[in-house]
Amino acid sequence: MSGPTTPLSISVIGCGYLGTVHAVAMAALGHDVVGIDVSDERIALLASGEAPFFEPGLPERLTAGLASGRLRFSTDIAVAATADLHFVCVGTPQSEGSDAADLRALFSATEVLIPHLRPGSVVAGKSTVPVGTAARLSGLVEGAGATLVWNPEFLREGRAIADSLSPDRIVVGVSAVEESGPSASAGSSGALNMLRRAYATMLELGTPLVVTDLPTAELVKGAANAYLATRISFMNAMADVAERAGADVVGLAEALGHDERIGPHYLRAGIGFGGGCLPKDIRAFAARATELGAAAPAALLAQVDEINLGQRARIVEAVAEHFGGSVVGRRVTVLGAAFKPESDDIRDSPAIDIARALHRLGSIVTLTDPAALPNVAGRYPELSLEASLDHALRDAECLVLATEWAEYRLLDPVRAGALVAGRTVFDGRNCLDREAWSAAGWKYRGIGRR
Repeated sequence: MSGPTTPLSISVIGCGYLGTVHAVAMAALGHDVVGIDVSDERIALLASGEAPFFEPGLPERLTAGLASGRLRFSTDIAVAATADLHFVCVGTPQSEGSDAADLRALFSATEVLIPHLRPGSVVAGKSTVPVGTAARLSGLVEGAGATLVWNPEFLREGRAIADSLSPDRIVVGVSAVEESGPSASAGSSGALNMLRRAYATMLELGTPLVVTDLPTAELVKGAANAYLATRISFMNAMADVAERAGADVVGLAEALGHDERIGPHYLRAGIGFGGGCLPKDIRAFAARATELGAAAPAALLAQVDEINLGQRARIVEAVAEHFGGSVVGRRVTVLGAAFKPESDDIRDSPAIDIARALHRLGSIVTLTDPAALPNVAGRYPELSLEASLDHALRDAECLVLATEWAEYRLLDPVRAGALVAGRTVFDGRNCLDREAWSAAGWKYRGIGRR
């Protein structure tokens, strides 16, 4: 990938999932990048070329960036003083005791950065925030003679490198939308030009650039996640109806997906969504909507969240029903721990919730996953972990497929049948070949399927 004509000096504040990927991507685009974080351990790992989490393609890009000299990491915020453009990528988790976003780290990082800003520098917020946050931050940044813009991220775990280097759109929120004329401030115009330079390679390849105001840019990520979550929960609601009616939700989704007004994406029924973004983002979005007096959107998203969480309970109930109402002493293997494949992220993972619920009911649970078990170990000591798929299958009385890793989707039902004690599989992602598993002597149970 060719780099920009004139590379920028960039700092990335916060080297968690978002910040690490963004720093690596900016270096890959040819910019000079320093990633900054308060964690000595994380910075040491990154500086040695070791990714602190599982993400396909990240280790190779990280190593290449370090070797090129365009990427480095530090715990010293003072090194940001030489940068022209500062991306703020700190986390905004759900607050304890509330659905609202916890913005303390965001404001703290910005306040620490301010003494190292200079007139003409640009601060670009990438964290997912409630609408109105940028307005609160802009006064702090402008007091240092710098300009604040909002540049939301749209990364999908498991595809974050591709999403960073080949995004489907770039959104930049500025204080004055017009690029020229009496209503455009010099700061906004200069900041927008700075972002154009940062993303020059993508723009040359045709990536759409959406320039908008700060509140709209803040809303984009939350609204996108709210819409995707609503589609998932809608299909899970339809799965409930389909089961009761003797219909098949997979055929229903296929028929709906052919409607060009709807499309086929995010219509797969299952045990629901999880992770560090969708659940907390829709809750924060609903909390902010309530603060703004928008009761109907808040109520809609509360229902989306309720349906999603209910899917986890439904499959636990189905397993108990299979065993005559009690899972006490029953050996159940849960395939998957991460909230999605190609990730080791277990935050708000449906798989973990299901495994823990079965354990609480007395089941002997074995949990397996190709990447996420190190994150489970120590955190959930009640769960028995097994890295080997064959060992995890051995003597299981039933299987629950909770994360659709390729090795589970492509698992040979005949070979699996020779290892287990009971041939029953609960397909929590509707991703297995039902006919093949049934033909191999398995009792197959999907979500919303006959």
